[in-house]
Amino acid sequence: MGTASSLVSPGDVIEDGYGGEGGEACEIPVEVKPKARLLRSSFRRGPRVIGASFKSTGSVDLEYAAEYERLRKEYEIFRVSKNNEITSMQKKEAKLDEENKRLRAELQALQKTYQKILREKESALEAKYQAMERASTFEHDRDKVKRQFKIFRETKEKEIQDLLRAKRDLESKMQQLQAQGIQVYCPNDSDSDDNQTTVTAAGTQCEYWNGGVLGSEPSMGSMMQLQQTFRGPEFAHSLIDVEGPFANVSRDDWDAAVASLLQVSPHVPQALWSNTVRCYFICTPETRAEMEIFTKKHSLVLRRLCEGLGHFYLNVCFHEDNAASFALARKQEIERSSVCVLLLKSTVNSSVVEDCEEAFVKNPDGHPLVLYLRTEGDGNLSGPTRKLLERVNAADKAAKIKVLDHSGSAEDGASLISAQLEKIIKQELLGFEGADVDPKDSAIEEGREEDSGDVLWDLHDEQEQMESYQQACGSTSSQLGFQKYVDRLNDMIATPPPTPPLLVSGGPGSGKSLLLAKWIELQQKQSPNTLFLSHFVGRPLSSSSEPVLIIKRLTVKLLQHFWSISGLSMEPSKILEEFPRWLERLSARHQGNIIIIIDSIDQIQQAERHMKWLIDPLPVNVRVVVSVNVETCPQAWRLWPTLHLDPLSPREVRSVVNAECLSSDLQLTKDQEKKLEKHCRSASTCSALYVTLLARMSTSGGWSLEKSLEQCLQCQDTLSLYRLALKMTLDSLGSDRERHIMREILCLLYSSHNGVSESEVLDLLPELEFPALASMLFCLSRLCVVTLHCGLIRFQHLQAWEAVRLEFLSTGCGCTTYREKLIHYFSQQLSHDHVTWRVADELPWLLQQQEDRTKLQLSLLNLFVSQNLYKRGHFSELLAYWQFVGKDKSSMATEYFDSLKHYEKNCESEDSMTKLANLYETLGRFLKDLGLSSQAVAPLQRSLEIRETALDPDHPSVARSLHQLAAVYVQWKKYSNAEQLYKQALEISENAYGAEHGSVARELESLAVLYQKQNKYEQAEKLRKRSMKIRQKTARQKGHMYGFTLLRRRAVQLEELTLGTDSADCARTLNELGVLYYLQNNLDAAKVFLTRSLEMRQRVLGPDHPDCAQSLNNLAALHTERRDYEAAEDMYERALDIRKRGLSPDHPSLAYTLKHLAMLYKRRGKLEKAVPLYELSLDIREKSFGPKHPSVATALVNLAVIYCQLKKHGEALPLYERALKVYEDSLGRSHPRVGETLKNLAVLSYEEGDFETAAELYKRAMEIKEAEPSVACGNAPSRHSSSADTFSLRGPAPLPHGPR
Repeated sequence: MGTASSLVSPGDVIEDGYGGEGGEACEIPVEVKPKARLLRSSFRRGPRVIGASFKSTGSVDLEYAAEYERLRKEYEIFRVSKNNEITSMQKKEAKLDEENKRLRAELQALQKTYQKILREKESALEAKYQAMERASTFEHDRDKVKRQFKIFRETKEKEIQDLLRAKRDLESKMQQLQAQGIQVYCPNDSDSDDNQTTVTAAGTQCEYWNGGVLGSEPSMGSMMQLQQTFRGPEFAHSLIDVEGPFANVSRDDWDAAVASLLQVSPHVPQALWSNTVRCYFICTPETRAEMEIFTKKHSLVLRRLCEGLGHFYLNVCFHEDNAASFALARKQEIERSSVCVLLLKSTVNSSVVEDCEEAFVKNPDGHPLVLYLRTEGDGNLSGPTRKLLERVNAADKAAKIKVLDHSGSAEDGASLISAQLEKIIKQELLGFEGADVDPKDSAIEEGREEDSGDVLWDLHDEQEQMESYQQACGSTSSQLGFQKYVDRLNDMIATPPPTPPLLVSGGPGSGKSLLLAKWIELQQKQSPNTLFLSHFVGRPLSSSSEPVLIIKRLTVKLLQHFWSISGLSMEPSKILEEFPRWLERLSARHQGNIIIIIDSIDQIQQAERHMKWLIDPLPVNVRVVVSVNVETCPQAWRLWPTLHLDPLSPREVRSVVNAECLSSDLQLTKDQEKKLEKHCRSASTCSALYVTLLARMSTSGGWSLEKSLEQCLQCQDTLSLYRLALKMTLDSLGSDRERHIMREILCLLYSSHNGVSESEVLDLLPELEFPALASMLFCLSRLCVVTLHCGLIRFQHLQAWEAVRLEFLSTGCGCTTYREKLIHYFSQQLSHDHVTWRVADELPWLLQQQEDRTKLQLSLLNLFVSQNLYKRGHFSELLAYWQFVGKDKSSMATEYFDSLKHYEKNCESEDSMTKLANLYETLGRFLKDLGLSSQAVAPLQRSLEIRETALDPDHPSVARSLHQLAAVYVQWKKYSNAEQLYKQALEISENAYGAEHGSVARELESLAVLYQKQNKYEQAEKLRKRSMKIRQKTARQKGHMYGFTLLRRRAVQLEELTLGTDSADCARTLNELGVLYYLQNNLDAAKVFLTRSLEMRQRVLGPDHPDCAQSLNNLAALHTERRDYEAAEDMYERALDIRKRGLSPDHPSLAYTLKHLAMLYKRRGKLEKAVPLYELSLDIREKSFGPKHPSVATALVNLAVIYCQLKKHGEALPLYERALKVYEDSLGRSHPRVGETLKNLAVLSYEEGDFETAAELYKRAMEIKEAEPSVACGNAPSRHSSSADTFSLRGPAPLPHGPR
């Protein structure tokens, strides 16, 4: 067959005979079969080339015929193959139809079996609910018996009182008759000693609670606590979550760590001294322009920021012209400062150098430091300035100083300083993670609320109590001889129950608060398992003396220690009524004692009426200690056991005076000492306060020593001595203007509710500068007149408060004028829409004292004032104000509604609508707590509507509204509606925050309470467990009550105890320190203390002592955390060897070491070495719990897993079957552990090739899993969720280690 290329050669030119242009011939790479019409059309117009040949038409037809034959054959082959495929498919279809029929039959059989099992399950659930109803009835009957028993006991105790009183009367009559010479025969004279009453230190008879018929038998309700045991992390029932780094801590160490945490107070930011952000500025004349611009333009912004977050803000600056005269005040302010700012240019003076030495060189890590360096022009620094900067740089080893190098204008420099301070305040002082924190941001407010759920908590009250305690602990007591009282307090607390409250009595200023604070401090070190709840009452009419606030605070602190704060009512009468019940319930859950201390209880408003619970019998492990003024103690309380504080002895008086003289570098003559000793002999002049004040006045330097002594010795009581101290302080001031200012400050303090802050004093007295204020407060504080608590200036003692009234306010209009000044000041803040906690605290109280009902009602109708009071838990104060105005609950609610409607008319922006929704929610909660549920629904629904419209239906605030509405439905017993709302709120919170947020825990807890009310105990328990885990985890992450901050504080306390000689106790403390640092993930410090503990125990106790095994065990856990498995294995083996030789074969500590060493072997792939350990662990559990205990089943599963990984399926199968039988018998056939074991058996059967058995087992396991309520379960259980130490078949589980 020819090709077109045969006509011409490539490259030849073809000429067109018809006049066309020629073309060049090219070689075509693809061969094409020529066709007749192609040839004719291609060469029709050209001349015929000689030598070319063409095929005939016949040859083309032959080619077509051959092609046709080939295609026909291919088609026939294709048709036959397809027919064969169709036949094969038909056969397969017939076979599948038969299989389908068989499966349908099996499915029908399974459905019948399922229906049968379902009926059995329903009948079992019905039987279970009937049993629960019987249990509930039994509990009701038991509570009834307890109440009857309590009434019976109280009746009998009253009869005993009457009998003893009659006995005393008879004895007195007998003594009178004997005195008259008449002999009386007593047939039981030999037994009379057994019936004598006991006389306490004060001489008060206290036979009411002693021995006799009552003995020491606990009440029926209190006996329950004797059955409680505190279990460590191995049993997942401790006060702190067992996940993360806690999983490797042994039970003994766990108990010690938890007990240590129980005695630490809640976390308050330690960077702030007395709740005040104090910025100490050190400036030179060259940088005064920046300082003045900052003060005028920027400090107000920072102050608004701090006050919006509940703190005070204060600029502290001593200018160089008068800095030398305030040397002591400057040093004190640097110690108190939150942040120090140094402003330099080229030169410095002596005061700047002194302040820099104190703030930047001596204590560079004490607080944040800022260095502002202005470099203009040539930038030359003087020699002293350069030297100062070099010293500062040398002291800043950690490079913590923030350096601001600025070469622009003074205005820009002030802005730069302000921006840096704002960042420091937000991030370092107040603890916000981001720098862009708005104090008006509702997220901050929500975050604060979610920590305590529906319980309203006031951090300011808590910080005030902490500072009162710290102030009392910081006072000098070594000279006062309190040890004898401490011993007697310990003896009285140790008396067998039932024990009444212990009364600590004494005159004013006798040292009652000091004694109680020191005793608490000592007890916390000696009795770590004891829980202390203390409250120090301030002056009358202050917030600290409000009985409802006191009881609410004690209740919340008690509940927080047990990770449960739900169910607490906010209604004042219910708070007082329910406190004894909470105390009874929670004391039964606490392993050690609970001691409640209330100082100056007689200062509480209507103390006898509001503290009735003190008269009721206390639980067996609860002790109450109260202090009272001997002159104002209620008569009914005088029957309690009493510890009376005696006046100071002459030796104690001399030691106090000498200590004060030594601190002031003064020396009294012998004649002066004799005069003092002679003067301090009466009861009024021998109190601790009187002697301390006398010594300080004598050495204060205001007057000469002779004049001071002469004047002081004329004062016969503490009140007159305080009045003399005020006169002395006024005389020491240099001008009448300064004396007037001091009088104004003291009168403002007297007239206020809870005191005034330093910034408020500077606002009220514009002519006063801070250096003068600091100097005055320093003098008054040294003379025990005033102190600072929670940022507020207050009187240190009640006598000082009374002395100010007698000295400055006894004539004329008294404190009315000063209250009007305060009212005007806080009203101005109110008019500027700047409602802080101070405005809400002071303004309504001042208007109530002035009896201005109209203005009081107007202030209460400022919705932000009422919202602030309510959200801080000052519920009773708010009600008292409305009662004073003359409004009942319904009319008060109407007033609030009208005020809200008026406010709503002016709300247009999103921010204002958000505030409006918050106000409606607060009103709804307030009315709900008052019991006005029908009126509470409307504001709560309106709050929900606003949030869904202005924000988003899935916004977290919507969940809060749903939560509050659900609570109203719970009060109405509409449980189905409430459940729907709670679930909706739970879904929104989970989507917004994640599954492990505090808001999620709150919704879970509310659902659990709801299910419990409906007798759905199983679902309620699952929800409560999940909520507990979330709260514990978030508490660790946020540094809450049991967070890392408390661990650090407890660690510092323990470090002080490890400085002595080697001893077993010191080694135990070192071990506890190591555990506490381990819980903080500070592994380096933990290793140091645990190693020291091990070395000391080996020296003191010997290398084979079980305590050494404990230290080795903890060090092994630490190395496991660091993944240093070789060192961990060696230490676990050493600990196991010691415990095998020193402990019984079934000891829990031995089982603990076995478990973790086996886990380590398994992690490292040493399965053969792990098998005997798991077998030994199984033997220990069988001996400890019996062969049918779930813990034994867990050990069986663990051993079976190891055998499966070793491919010893035949040995694993009977272990699984035995574990399954134990689980089914002990926990029930539908328990999750049964499902987990069935899954493991299914995997084993599958690997053995028994697919039908595997399918059946897996199907049953899935049925158990699906039967669990989805809401209650939360996340699906893991493959080893049946126990803390159960593994999966799929591979080695990682050793537990905490998140880093």
